[in-house]
Amino acid sequence: MLNKLSLFLSSILLIGLVACSSDNTTSGASTTPQDSLVYGRGGDSVSLDPATVTDGESFKVTENIYDTLVKFGDMDTKIHPSLATDWKISNDGLTYTFTLQEGVKFHDGSSFNADAVVYNFKRWMDPEESEKGKFAMYRAMFGGYKGDESHIIKEVKAIDENTVQFTLNRPQAPFLKNLTMTSFAIASPKALEKYGEKFNENPVGTGPFIFEKWQRNDKIVLKKNDDYWMDGYPKLKTVIFKAIPEGSARLNALKAGEIDMMDGVSPSDVSGIEKSSDLKTFTRPSMNIGYLGLNVTRGPLKNKDVRKALNHAVDKQAIIDAFYEGQAKPAKNPIPPTIQGYNEEIEAYSFDLEKAKSLLEKAGYPDGFDMEIWAMPVSRPYMPNAQKVAEAIQSTFKKIGVNASIKSYEWATYIEKVIGGEADSFLLGWTVQNGDADNLLYTLLDKTNVGSSNSARYESEEFHQLLTEAKTTVDPEKRNELYHKALETFHEDAPWIPLVHSTPVVAGKKNIKGFNPHPNSSVLMTKVEFK
Repeated sequence: MLNKLSLFLSSILLIGLVACSSDNTTSGASTTPQDSLVYGRGGDSVSLDPATVTDGESFKVTENIYDTLVKFGDMDTKIHPSLATDWKISNDGLTYTFTLQEGVKFHDGSSFNADAVVYNFKRWMDPEESEKGKFAMYRAMFGGYKGDESHIIKEVKAIDENTVQFTLNRPQAPFLKNLTMTSFAIASPKALEKYGEKFNENPVGTGPFIFEKWQRNDKIVLKKNDDYWMDGYPKLKTVIFKAIPEGSARLNALKAGEIDMMDGVSPSDVSGIEKSSDLKTFTRPSMNIGYLGLNVTRGPLKNKDVRKALNHAVDKQAIIDAFYEGQAKPAKNPIPPTIQGYNEEIEAYSFDLEKAKSLLEKAGYPDGFDMEIWAMPVSRPYMPNAQKVAEAIQSTFKKIGVNASIKSYEWATYIEKVIGGEADSFLLGWTVQNGDADNLLYTLLDKTNVGSSNSARYESEEFHQLLTEAKTTVDPEKRNELYHKALETFHEDAPWIPLVHSTPVVAGKKNIKGFNPHPNSSVLMTKVEFK
């Protein structure tokens, strides 16, 4: 009996020890930080070669694959070192000499050096590529391509392996700010040669994450760069960018734990998210514009008075109240108030249907006309629900006799068709990527960018001359004066209906830390981790 009792007690003890061991293992697993993050967004990327695109969905991914020579701070627009550790500017503002980091490798194992920088810039400024419109952002920010009279950069040369020098044809006030843009991140020359036209699907940079795979219209998977030059980073092992077009479906996925972060948060959902014990919000300072572009080459929209009439037929405050929950301000200039050059003296087009009708009559359209409004299929930081905004505009246009039908396409197709000039009017927007007025005004509205980023097809010689002078003027007060005059010209010609400057919101799990909601809309995951 004693032996049986002893055996029984030993069995009970063993079971208890196993149970305790199991509990400890489970507990240990639950306290291990999560190292994979899924980011839900409204649409897929167009390309993973950032030099060839202008859309934010592409930049969200590429800024995690590549690095630029210099960068902004976590939450400011001051210039900080990145691939370049130091730089010197000549007294005449024409020569920039950069000292580069040593020992940095591209993801394919090839070396980052001065020759790689030269290779990338020669690629972007190639006049043969300019005929294809391939590097539109380079043209917009640096005044053209090699051989163009307006081209800012005269020469880029390697002084030695770790020193690269830029010589300019004339000073450019935002030159360093331009170099912070993801469009001018440095790609592997070896990979560019290897993949050719397929490089956009096989990106290779020096950034914190390495491209792994892309399932179109579904997800892009990035993995940690274990050899990243920034000590201790990145924190995450995997980042997945997941396309979920419908906003409520994205939020449901976040609540269900299927994704860890999301953008394009509907303003009406912010309060509920902030009350959640599991979720939190990240609010970006506003540096954007949401607008209705008017194609000045199509039908009645060729007439300036028609475009002015349509400006008077939009109730911006009603749109803000209905779809932004107060998290936006009415726009009267194309650039936001936080950007130097903003013209406070501009008198906004009032919501005045009688004035709109009078202008239509003056233009020869007393009974109105038919047109199309194109609405984005994705949620954007400056416009969480373009379809609803389009319907609101459609409703007030009808009151002045303008019958507008609403159309939409898949995101990449939408961008392509809008750039191609197929839309009468189109909802779009822009976040100022480099904190400078030139980034928005010259890119989206200068005559040299018609057929690429100037989708309104607006051509004004006066506007062009003012922007060109401002681009090369270093004196801040003089630049402000030039931009003020340019914005007066824009206001008079009315190629857009500026709608809102929004305050975008990103949502995520409560235990996320290290995410910085920069005003330029970056989604940089380098420092992100789970507590």
